[in-house]
Amino acid sequence: MRLPNAKPCWRRSLRHVVVASISSFLYGYHIGVVNETLESISIDLGFSGNTMAEGLVVSICLGGAFIGSLFSGWIADGVGRRRSFQLCALPMIIGAGMRWRICFWVSVIPATMLALFMEICAESPHWLFKRGRTIEAEVEFEKLLGAVHVKSAMTELSKSERGDESGTVKLSELFYGCHFRVMFIGSTLFALQQLSGINAVFYFSSTVFESFGVPSDIANTCVGICNLLGSVIAMILMDKLGRKVLLLGSFLGMAAAMGLQVIAASSFASGFGAMYLSVGGMLMFVLSFALGAGPVPCLLMSEILPGRIRAKAMALCLAVHWVINFFVGLLFLRLLEQIGAQLLYATFGLFCLLAVIFVKKYVLETKGKSLQEIEIALLAQEAT
Repeated sequence: MRLPNAKPCWRRSLRHVVVASISSFLYGYHIGVVNETLESISIDLGFSGNTMAEGLVVSICLGGAFIGSLFSGWIADGVGRRRSFQLCALPMIIGAGMRWRICFWVSVIPATMLALFMEICAESPHWLFKRGRTIEAEVEFEKLLGAVHVKSAMTELSKSERGDESGTVKLSELFYGCHFRVMFIGSTLFALQQLSGINAVFYFSSTVFESFGVPSDIANTCVGICNLLGSVIAMILMDKLGRKVLLLGSFLGMAAAMGLQVIAASSFASGFGAMYLSVGGMLMFVLSFALGAGPVPCLLMSEILPGRIRAKAMALCLAVHWVINFFVGLLFLRLLEQIGAQLLYATFGLFCLLAVIFVKKYVLETKGKSLQEIEIALLAQEAT
């Protein structure tokens, strides 16, 4: 939301952003913790060496995420964004308490922090405004932006909501008519993000590294550093280069990294050469992902989706994400075993190149644009 004159002080909204970011930490933690413990879990449960069973250990959580994502938009619209965060923390707390390993139940700490600290966070002014609670929306804007920016923020919000007065969003509206294009862009972008193979790397990097004699703790540390470094760089460049440029560069880098993996698995590389190519390619892949393909899709969707359908549309786009994530996690080890690393990594690289073509053709740049300008640009795209 663009405000005239001086920008709001970022310190006012910092605590709200930090608390909300705990949910992202929990997401990343639950992905990473399975990577390190997969081998010992498979031994404890008696299915070591069974690639489908090991894939199922990874994917079972993703099946739950898919079910949750289907309802998340309706919950967020019904009880608000703040209460939705608290509700999503509850199953994490309950589930963590039921697990037998320290690395799993320790997640109860950040989950509890998320549930408690949300009480001191601001509710979404946009959600309050949609519910007709204008005065409360102004109060929340004051918490986030400061009193001097409340009037201009409310004016911008009123403009963005103009023409969206009807309350209930039918499911059919998201697949037909004027909203089809943004749903197509969002769901396809999330699908290509997962078909790139990124979560196969996050879930099974320890297995791949250990096949070259690299200790899993060193491998996971390097993957985490690359992911963090890429995220920091993306945060700096997001508003300078724009969303589309980061996506294009990210998917191209991921395709190149998968090319290194293909070479490492071929007869052209052996011994230490294969190890350096494979490990280097995997780290380059994670770094490239964190530069754009990781953070941009969610941000982009929040910018191109009209406020009236945003929560439900995001829920359905993320449902696509979780479905494909589920099958990638389930089948990666089996496919690696059946068709070999060369063909599997080449397939991931091909999807990265397809993503480049898709982004170039369909994704519009949203940097510095209001919702009205974005909607006009989408209509112009449809006309061409």
